[in-house]
Amino acid sequence: MDKRRVGPFEVSAIGLGCMSLSHAYGSPPPREQAEQVLLGALDAGYTFFDTAAVYGLGHNETLVGEVLGPHRDRFVLASKCGMTVGDKREINGRPENLKATCEDSLRRLKTEVIDLYYLHRWDRRVPIEESVGALADLVREGKIRSIGLSEVSADTLRRAHAVHPIAAIQTEYSPWTRNPEVAVLDACRELGVTFVAFSPVARGFLAGGVRDVSKLEPGDIRLNMPRFQGENFAANLKLLERFEALAREAGCTPAQLCLAWLLHKDETIVPIPGTTSPDHMRENAAAAQVRLSAEVMARIDELVNPKTVAGPRYSAALQANIDTELLPGELEPA
Repeated sequence: MDKRRVGPFEVSAIGLGCMSLSHAYGSPPPREQAEQVLLGALDAGYTFFDTAAVYGLGHNETLVGEVLGPHRDRFVLASKCGMTVGDKREINGRPENLKATCEDSLRRLKTEVIDLYYLHRWDRRVPIEESVGALADLVREGKIRSIGLSEVSADTLRRAHAVHPIAAIQTEYSPWTRNPEVAVLDACRELGVTFVAFSPVARGFLAGGVRDVSKLEPGDIRLNMPRFQGENFAANLKLLERFEALAREAGCTPAQLCLAWLLHKDETIVPIPGTTSPDHMRENAAAAQVRLSAEVMARIDELVNPKTVAGPRYSAALQANIDTELLPGELEPA
């Protein structure tokens, strides 16, 4: 697979988001299937794996540690802190909590050092400078190698970067979620920060993976997202039909069209699609070889954008915990 830079590391142009192997989109897959995804990803050329303490409340880090631990020298490992306190889910950016979470993560991941450690959410009760200062202490102690941020605004990124260099910022980005284009992508270019795009195939929607929301399992986080509800979902399905037709014209799958779109947008972008399917994992890896013309890129932008996608990204309750720029007319935090 082609390579890109994340801070001091050279990684595969497409990384593997491990979240869905433990929670969020319904029941986790059987252990054997999860192992096939993780080990198969190594064989397919993935060298960038992304997990977090909150994914399954430790389950995902334990899984990654047990399955990939014996191959630790073959990949760059990223994890996240700031959304758990012990074994409970809570946004908490206090220095003592971030350091305790790191110790737990190191144990679960079966490693002496985490290559890229993100603050998963900014706890607005704690100045970003204090949270990043705690992560800087972990760098000096040799427990993490670089610092990342997730779901923060350009202003917060700059404040954090003034305390310690930020290697990467992770935020949702795909043809149907364009918030990073408001200011964060420009800030990343200005500061030399890699942009890691999560949910790059629109939480499975633009890959054609969600055609009937009634088939989603109870607890699937998409059920609480406005774009998957009622009239919004019906309107977005019509958009999907045209997107799939464009993928056929481009000679790739819809998921590959999303990933190739991101790779063509900027050399500093690294998408990290997640999946529970070994076949989809290999399909995503092949997107690194898809070449899109300027005409196709323009047609994607014209077809799927904030004006054509029905519904905001998050509900008011969810948006209240996110420090990202809103698009014109987008839902304001409650």
